[in-house]
Amino acid sequence: MPHHRPVTPTEQQPCCAEMSALTSALTTDLSRRGVLRGGLLAAGATATVGSAVLTASPAAAASASSVLVVLSLRGAMDGLSVVVPHGDPVYYRARPRIAVPSSQLLAKDGFFGLHPGMKPLLGLWRSEELAFVHAAGLPAPNRSHFAAMEELEDAAPGSSLREGWLNRLVGRSSDVSSSDGVAFGPGAAPTSLAGRAPTLAAQALDDVSIAGPTWDASRARQRERGLRTMWKGEKGVLGRAMDETFTAVEELAPARRQRSRASAYPDGDLGAALADAARLIRADLGTEVITVDQGEWDMHTRLGTLEWGRMIRNVDELARAVAAFFGDLGSQRSKVTLVALSEFGRRVEENEDLGLDHGYGNVMMVAGAGVRGGRYLGRWPGLSLGADSDLLVTTDYRQVLGEVVQKRFSGTSVSEVFPGLRYDPVGVLKAA
Repeated sequence: MPHHRPVTPTEQQPCCAEMSALTSALTTDLSRRGVLRGGLLAAGATATVGSAVLTASPAAAASASSVLVVLSLRGAMDGLSVVVPHGDPVYYRARPRIAVPSSQLLAKDGFFGLHPGMKPLLGLWRSEELAFVHAAGLPAPNRSHFAAMEELEDAAPGSSLREGWLNRLVGRSSDVSSSDGVAFGPGAAPTSLAGRAPTLAAQALDDVSIAGPTWDASRARQRERGLRTMWKGEKGVLGRAMDETFTAVEELAPARRQRSRASAYPDGDLGAALADAARLIRADLGTEVITVDQGEWDMHTRLGTLEWGRMIRNVDELARAVAAFFGDLGSQRSKVTLVALSEFGRRVEENEDLGLDHGYGNVMMVAGAGVRGGRYLGRWPGLSLGADSDLLVTTDYRQVLGEVVQKRFSGTSVSEVFPGLRYDPVGVLKAA
């Protein structure tokens, strides 16, 4: 019988070295780009300039017919713990200590059920606004956090361009503003927003302002007028960056005036980012895409049980934040679709440290407008035992995203956003 090292609930859980390096790199990159590109924005906000035509003024912004919120679960969430295949007997044989008991599952059918921490989302499930697609992921295994995130967010296998699928989505129009695609939260903007179209990344909505003392409104306006005069007519790269900075600050001013309901959200980066996303959506400025992150899913050790561990904490935060977000949208709720996904899944078998190593297939969550909810979707491949056993992928994740693009963004070509994909929708959304 193998020896298991005792693990206590208070022991600190390390993530893998690659994930630690990635977190550090993202934070460093934001700071560097903030100095180079967003020097006049408040700390933590970065305007990324593309080649598209910018909206001239916030008054000209058109209301968006659909808004897509992409929630990236960084670190590789274990989908088998969140949407549990209780009908597959291998699941309980592979995880004798960390499996979620069948008797504790929520929204249970004959094969799947939800982790108890997902309880705040049962309202969305019962109203058929929440669905899950299991055994989804990249076309081929990739166990590197760096490489898998890049591949997931480029979503264009074989392309040498560092251009994200969300940038292609917002950039389909020649008249685009940086507020059409916005990233909220600490760290750099995701690769999915990188590309030719201008986008905006900010740690918080209130950071999108001209840097400097704010206690004297008159002097602040005078400082801004001076800066505008200084850069007026400048046509170079820096001039375009400054024009984008001024435009972003103007355009998002109505959103900053929206009342924040952050107290309704759980503490942490995800709750703060979704609270700001809701303010931006309620302002109805024409924003089509918002990205947010939740980290710390890299649970090689101490994934835990229903009594302790990182999984129950992360699932609780995820469910409460998403539930609060949909409750915070007001009259704009009927426009908003949220997709949550992770770069890859975890192994089928638990390891000796009550955790799970890097795997392959995973589950995707789709919630909100247009969703054919209250269902688990996807073709189940069956689980197998063995130290290297993975949940296999039967649904290319781009099929789910492509369906969102095709059915929620009228007139948008799936092939334009996901080049080379043979579109085969899984039926997670209603007909357009």
